[in-house]
Amino acid sequence: MKVLITGFEPFQGDSVNPSWEAASLVAADPPPGLDVTAVELSCVYGTAIEELYAAVALTDPELVLCTGQAGGRTGLTVERVAVNADDARIPDNAGNQPVDRPVVPGGPVAYFASLPVKRCVEAVRQEGLPASVSGTAGAFLCNHVFYGLAHLIATERPGLRGGFVHVPFSPGQVTDRNEPSMSVPDMARGLAAVLSTAARTTVDLNVPGGAPH
Repeated sequence: MKVLITGFEPFQGDSVNPSWEAASLVAADPPPGLDVTAVELSCVYGTAIEELYAAVALTDPELVLCTGQAGGRTGLTVERVAVNADDARIPDNAGNQPVDRPVVPGGPVAYFASLPVKRCVEAVRQEGLPASVSGTAGAFLCNHVFYGLAHLIATERPGLRGGFVHVPFSPGQVTDRNEPSMSVPDMARGLAAVLSTAARTTVDLNVPGGAPH
């Protein structure tokens, strides 16, 4: 199975982005049976979706997993919903800072991931790593790309499946701040488990997975 995995370039002054580092490791040592290509996306509104679409056109994958950094989260979070809203708390790497702007004008309010999110979470936990279902991908570039992917699937590539996973900070990013982190190899191991699970089945687990608030 052909798989595309993406991560983001560094942003907000960081020298690394663990989403790209982990995605690169997965592509270098892919799960059995998967042909994985990794692509780094710009942390720039509009450009990131253009790069994603170009990568999909070039690689013609059956499965796409986009990843991004969510500092402060304690484990891998498999996103359930992408919403049609850009609302940037900080500027992107080109200085853009959209407020309450649709990702796709006239598009649906939201899309669900086309991956078995709860089963993917369970697969990560089976690797001994913390993971959970997330009900929000935020309103920055991660949600922007996630919505762009879901819109592409809905409008042009109905045979494609895709989703989004957030990763925590890596240890080197938090040496001077009290924030949770995870090693990049562990992130890659968790992402590989997500890909293997998503490639194997579309049927999700019928178990509770919502947040308590």
